[in-house]
Amino acid sequence: MPRPKKPRFVSGYPVIAAFVPQGIPVTGELFLSLEELEAIRLSDFEGLDQEAAANMMEVSRQTYGRILAGARNIVAGALVTGKALRVEGGNYEFRGMHRRHRRRGGRGRGGRGRGA
Repeated sequence: MPRPKKPRFVSGYPVIAAFVPQGIPVTGELFLSLEELEAIRLSDFEGLDQEAAANMMEVSRQTYGRILAGARNIVAGALVTGKALRVEGGNYEFRGMHRRHRRRGGRGRGGRGRGA
């Protein structure tokens, strides 16, 4: 039996939960979990190195690297194939909430974000 995953800490729920291409028919959806979005935000938007970002999410640097690589793969897939990108689900807790608001589940965990 695998060890249960520890929740990753995120700063908050995103204001925008989906991105849809304009001008072309949508060929499907890909799903990005909240912890994957947080990894992209910390590294690519905030410009933090992986060690600092991993500390903020309270995971190891190696785990953070895997989360970030998976997130970038999903975003690239949506951009290249013209699929809609939805942000939902995952295994996370909000930073600063003293572990009271655990969120789990949702879509996007099966098949590493690949949708129909």
